Amino acid sequence: MRLPWRKPETVRCLACDERVLRDDAREYDKYGDRWDREGKSFEHFCKPCDRTRCRRSRDGVEARLVEAGAGEVSRAAFLARLAALQGPEDGRVTER
Repeated sequence: MRLPWRKPETVRCLACDERVLRDDAREYDKYGDRWDREGKSFEHFCKPCDRTRCRRSRDGVEARLVEAGAGEVSRAAFLARLAALQGPEDGRVTER
């Protein structure tokens, strides 16, 4: 659905890298606070990828990715660092 006040714009899906119209995408705020919009730039998911992504809490995830060297070291080094940073409760599904 095209929003009349927004100029048509395409964005890339964070998951699959497809280009989609911004109006057909879902905004993603890596800090989990999409309502505080001042000074932010959002990433986007296409609708199919948004439907399949995990909705669990992201508390501490961004800091852990930065600490592990996301985008700055080789994939193997990043995965090794990320695994070393994982705590005993990380990745565990709990009922609420």
